[in-house]
Amino acid sequence: MSAPIQIRMGGYGPPTTSFSLSLKRIGDRLEAQFGDAVKIDYVWNIMDLGYRGEKILDMVEHGILTLGYQSSSYLTDRVPELGFVDLPFLMESNEKARAAIDGSLGLYLTQKIEDRINYKIFGYFENGFRHVSNKLRPIHTPADMKDMSLRVLPSDVQARTFNLLGAEARRLDLTEAIDGVVNGTLDAQENPLANT
Repeated sequence: MSAPIQIRMGGYGPPTTSFSLSLKRIGDRLEAQFGDAVKIDYVWNIMDLGYRGEKILDMVEHGILTLGYQSSSYLTDRVPELGFVDLPFLMESNEKARAAIDGSLGLYLTQKIEDRINYKIFGYFENGFRHVSNKLRPIHTPADMKDMSLRVLPSDVQARTFNLLGAEARRLDLTEAIDGVVNGTLDAQENPLANT
């Protein structure tokens, strides 16, 4: 019998996040189908190993990870078309957003990614509505964000959106955002509720 095929999956969150649970489900299905022919390992949070959250992309490209997840915003510098899905208020419902990403929009974006980067896209995760958490004050209107230093993903669209809403948007990796919140140099961070 030959050695098992090593499959290493990773992300940037604890094993309890929906993303990590999805990786586990993929791994469980591979093990159920292929048994001892595969060996599945997980790196739940690459930041625990000293990597920046954005490095998942490089880790997959260089074979350190076989499979990983990442926000599409991290690819907008290499695949500008992905900035489209960073536009605020684009979809009027979750159902319409899912239909678009599971349909022609998702096919279009997948083709653009795979044409420009050595990735194979398996699918898209839903990360939910975005939220702002901060240490200064409740946010009820855009005026409440005035002069608030706010971490956003590395997306020109997100940075521009929050700057127009009055915040001082900073394009930061998750590791920098966590450090900024802890050491007090960052007032706020924008994330989906599951990540806050």
